[in-house]
Parts: sequence; structure tokens; C-alpha cells
Amino acid sequence: MDIISFEPLAKTMAIESINAYQKYISPSKGFSCSHRLLHGGDSCSNYVKRMLSEQKLHQALQSSIKRFQYCGAASRTLTSSKARANFGCIVIPCCLPL
Repeated sequence: MDIISFEPLAKTMAIESINAYQKYISPSKGFSCSHRLLHGGDSCSNYVKRMLSEQKLHQALQSSIKRFQYCGAASRTLTSSKARANFGCIVIPCCLPL
């Protein structure tokens, strides 16, 4: 009795979904994720596509979840860095008459 695996179909569907995301959605949001902006290398979508082509489906899903967690942390880092960079003090010299 042959056992039919849905893994190749699931991986193909996932990769095609990512391709559609990259073509239609990603350009409207800036083409890059926080992880790539902070650390360089692959964007999360390219990373997940690569994991799907290199690993078993369950391993690729686990790797993807970890990557999205790291991307969330990168987003928080970038947000806090931007907030600190935009924070400014107005110094009024003591020699100006008030």
C-alpha cells in the first residue's frame, strides 16, 4: 500500500503564496522586513522560501516561527532606536532675555 504525502504540494503552495505576497503586498509596505533592515541578509519571506526548499515541512515551519519571533524583536529594536533618535531637547541659552 502506497502512502501519499501531501508535503510536496503543501510546500509548493506555501512557496507560491509567498511569491504572490512578494509581488503584490510587499511592495506596498516597503519591500523589507525589520530583521533584514537590522541584520541584513534575507528578508523573512525569502528566508521562509529557502527553508521550505531545504528542509522538511515541519522543520521549515519551526524555523519560520523562530525567524518571525526574531523579526518581531528586530522591529521593537528599530522602533525604540527611532524613538530615541527623534527625541530631542530644546536648550534655551541662559543669555536670552525671557
